[in-house]
Amino acid sequence: MNKTIDRKTFLSYLGTGAAALAAASAGLGTLNGKASAMSSTADHLFGFNTNRVSGYFEPIAPSSEDKLLLPKNFKYDVVAAFDDVINAAGERFGEGSDYNAYFPLEGSNVRGLLVTNHEYSTIFSLGPVKDGKMTKEQLHNNLYYQGMSVIEVYRDEKGVWKMDINSSHARRINGYTKFDLTGPAKGGSALGGATTAVGTFANCSGGVTLWNTVLSCEENFAETAAASSLPETHYGWVIEIDPFDKKYLKKHTALGRFNHENTAMGIAKDGRVVVYMGDDKKDACVYKFISKGQYNKSLGRGNSALLEEGTLYVANLKKGEWVPVTLEAVSKAIKDKPELQKKFVTQGDVVTFCQEAALLVGGTPTDRPEDIEISPFDNTIFICHTNNDNHGNIHGHITRIFEGGSDLGSLTFDFEIFAAGGRQSGFSSPDNLAFDSNGHLWVVTDISSSSQNKGVHKSFMNNGLFVIPTSGPDQAKALQFASAPVESELTGPFFTPDEQTLFLSIQHPGENTTDLNKPTSRWPHRAGDSKARSGVVAISGFKLG
Repeated sequence: MNKTIDRKTFLSYLGTGAAALAAASAGLGTLNGKASAMSSTADHLFGFNTNRVSGYFEPIAPSSEDKLLLPKNFKYDVVAAFDDVINAAGERFGEGSDYNAYFPLEGSNVRGLLVTNHEYSTIFSLGPVKDGKMTKEQLHNNLYYQGMSVIEVYRDEKGVWKMDINSSHARRINGYTKFDLTGPAKGGSALGGATTAVGTFANCSGGVTLWNTVLSCEENFAETAAASSLPETHYGWVIEIDPFDKKYLKKHTALGRFNHENTAMGIAKDGRVVVYMGDDKKDACVYKFISKGQYNKSLGRGNSALLEEGTLYVANLKKGEWVPVTLEAVSKAIKDKPELQKKFVTQGDVVTFCQEAALLVGGTPTDRPEDIEISPFDNTIFICHTNNDNHGNIHGHITRIFEGGSDLGSLTFDFEIFAAGGRQSGFSSPDNLAFDSNGHLWVVTDISSSSQNKGVHKSFMNNGLFVIPTSGPDQAKALQFASAPVESELTGPFFTPDEQTLFLSIQHPGENTTDLNKPTSRWPHRAGDSKARSGVVAISGFKLG
């Protein structure tokens, strides 16, 4: 890749709206549309109110340094890192920072609430675990440091982003927080008759709803549940919180129970709410939920009830069909299997054991479907299929789904491989996606720590953040915007509405550390820090074209 792209050339990439990517033979598909086609719904979903571009930068080279590297003229501020105090009560910022969502206070681009997911604990929060069994203190820390943080952030007069620890909104949501259950599994036998559930953990990515709440996804929950002797079926759901209301806490069982990565919410042509979801494991499926009722903006948060009743579907890629994951469909598929008939008696059973049910009705196993986003141009759906070494998809790809009639409520679709990871595109193992307001894709990668800088991953070095421009020549390779510290991944990219700040998580730096006296990473290298700390940064330096 030519690393000496001049300012004028790169501005032509970022400033002309969506036109065309390189041919599929170069590893990239085609994105059509114009920025002016962005709907008010898309504006809300992607956090933008304008068609401003995210600005010019000079792409950086891959790096193996223990630093967060950015292009020339960009800077970052560490807003919060693991174990930082977040409020007057002394609560601490969690570990394994992942998804971020910024909520302006009084419409401000420089002061707001930042919601961050915390996916899992490491040696830095637990200490060494002897013989695979955690102590009482370690079990407590494991539940405490996972979940979510709500903090208040602001940019001071010197342009530095900081956390306001005196905020009345700041709080933790974790393995001790009580949630109300909703939907078909509530009170059912699969959940032991429970109508509430204690705790959330393994919180990976998420999404913002049309009514300004956050959906957070419980992903690899089984290990934590087992370690703490918690009922496994109470976890693996999509949860909903309101950053501005500490008492609003729900788990929506109608959206299915699996290794949730994120949610992407939109509206069908008939007004029903649609939620797309990926199941982040090898040979897992892609889902969407369509509400029974229609979205009514005037109801505000009352629209949350739409997530309690509707139909869950799974993608059959061979047929190009969304297949219902319902008791009726499952019963038909197991009519000659009496043992399974005992397992799937109610719709609550179907959503609780969703992974098995989805395959029974004809869902297509895919290659770790992680982040899913809806194009702000044309309602096409972008899916990061991170990788699957079970059958040779080492570098992953980004799939693009075309819904029938460009209607999110359609039950038929077509698809293409929009971008293929590998040497030809310059990135491997795509994970999270974000669009800027001109429709350009921002992609973070998830090469496992054990594979970084080795073998076929050697040329990519550390994980990174990349931009795929939507116009201009020389499109065969993604443009690298950031390089992550050692043994970390970059996650949860989220812009402020004016696109002048990008919030980004640095997850599990120094993940392979076995001796706390010899950490493999010391990011964020703050004064007094002696070990690695996952955290969230605010990136500044974007210039409007």
